[in-house]
Amino acid sequence: MSSSSSHRRTSHTQRRVAAVALVGVSALLAAAVQSGAASAAPQKSSLGKINRGSLAVQLTPSQRAELIRDANAAKAATAKDLGLGAKEKLVARDVIKDADGTVHTRYERTYAGLPVLGGDLVVDTTKAGKTERVIKATRATLKVASLTPAIAASTAEKQALSVAKADGSKKTDADRAPRKVIWAANGTPTLAYETVVGGFQDDGTPNQLHVITDAATGKKLYEYQGIETGIGNTQYSGQVTLTTTQSGSNYTLTDGARGGHKTYNLNRGTSGTGTLFSQTSDTWGNGTTSNAATAGADAHYGAAETWDFYKNTFGRSGIKNNGVGAYSRVHYGNAYINAFWDDTCFCMTYGDGAGNADPLTALDVAGHEMSHGVTANTAGLNYSGESGGLNEATSDIFGTGVEFYANNASDPGDYLIGEKININGDGTPLRYMDKPSKDGGSADYWSSSVGNLDVHYSSGVANHFFYLLSEGSGAKVINGVSYNSPTYNGTAVTGIGRDKALQIWYKALTTYFTSTTNYKSARTGTLSAASALYGSTSAEYKAVAAAWTAVNVS
Repeated sequence: MSSSSSHRRTSHTQRRVAAVALVGVSALLAAAVQSGAASAAPQKSSLGKINRGSLAVQLTPSQRAELIRDANAAKAATAKDLGLGAKEKLVARDVIKDADGTVHTRYERTYAGLPVLGGDLVVDTTKAGKTERVIKATRATLKVASLTPAIAASTAEKQALSVAKADGSKKTDADRAPRKVIWAANGTPTLAYETVVGGFQDDGTPNQLHVITDAATGKKLYEYQGIETGIGNTQYSGQVTLTTTQSGSNYTLTDGARGGHKTYNLNRGTSGTGTLFSQTSDTWGNGTTSNAATAGADAHYGAAETWDFYKNTFGRSGIKNNGVGAYSRVHYGNAYINAFWDDTCFCMTYGDGAGNADPLTALDVAGHEMSHGVTANTAGLNYSGESGGLNEATSDIFGTGVEFYANNASDPGDYLIGEKININGDGTPLRYMDKPSKDGGSADYWSSSVGNLDVHYSSGVANHFFYLLSEGSGAKVINGVSYNSPTYNGTAVTGIGRDKALQIWYKALTTYFTSTTNYKSARTGTLSAASALYGSTSAEYKAVAAAWTAVNVS
């Protein structure tokens, strides 16, 4: 009979220099909350005089499940209290509970049994059960003249395939038949078809292109990509400690301390899970690409640090906040220069880079990609337009947070994205948070056309906001990196510190943002978060307003 146990062992992971660094993560101070409930998120003293009652408590999986069950049991009454129409129904999707007893319940909506895309909403209730606030992705009244399409589903499918081909898709068939939906994300709610086209994008990334077609006119209403991508930092983390599992005489890259997160080897494949890393030795990799387990060790380490960052910073237990781990896949495709999160498999995937020489299995890659999962399971920001830019920026923001949190001497925290991968061939980073336009494509400031940019470029506005809120404007040196952040109006901005900025962004994402949040709404949401945490007359609240004004969102 085999026995199974978890181990934390030293592993040699990829590195460009010979120096060996042991990762030291300092313990954070925990805040006590009501007896018998969950514990609040541990907080650093750098958060200042924060209103701990507005911090999310750390729910156990069973506590979270019970709150969602309660919300679904009362959903009919909730819909009536909110004044929703007779054809509208709610489905509870997520719940956040604050230390003061406030519960933020996120709902999806249906109309006459059809999914309402852009119909999501958040209902805040006090400890006494009184509805305090409702935040809706759309303010439009849900009503359509007819539920009978004027065009055939096949017409919508042909349109979707045409759009996919124009975008470079290498697939000629829809993944599934078009489904009827109510499109309410912008404008007047409309009966529509949603078609999802699979296959691969032009760079080898899996394709999940969602195309929304007006069921009356056949006009394309919207399109967005379901696979969320982002190239990260390939600076390797030196010698680190991994949590693995022993079964009989073998060890596997299974992290029993973090929801059972597993790391698999795709061995150049592009589908399935591949093979779980397993070996008789608990020392993984040799620091070079000659050993396939090296990339596996990097990915496993990045996933562990990201889990710990969310748990110890926000009290969040895993991506879905339900204590369940995702999984990682390395060695995807041949010379694939990217990494991506796929919420349908609840997994993150890494390519091996140009010439299969630089696997994208670094710390902030893990933080970036897993944060796409957090966004998908909270606000659900649509991956297109301004909401898509906010989605990408959220991953850059939290990926940066993970890098600083890990405090790894081989990869000190910075506000540069992809600075080690050398994707430009000249040693420059992929993105700059202090002045995004330095990459040649990202926006420093908001404009009416920013939503037309690729989401990796429209993210610049929020990245710039976060840097200014954290560190302020002007020239400075942080961890040996020089920054010089400008402002739209030329005025100086004083930062409040990264830890406070992270708390404000996380609270806004999880309790104030919806699938359709744009930059104007993000300003409102982060101000609401700052007010809840620090007060509406606080220096932190004023700094949030000033940082948004500094990127021309006012």
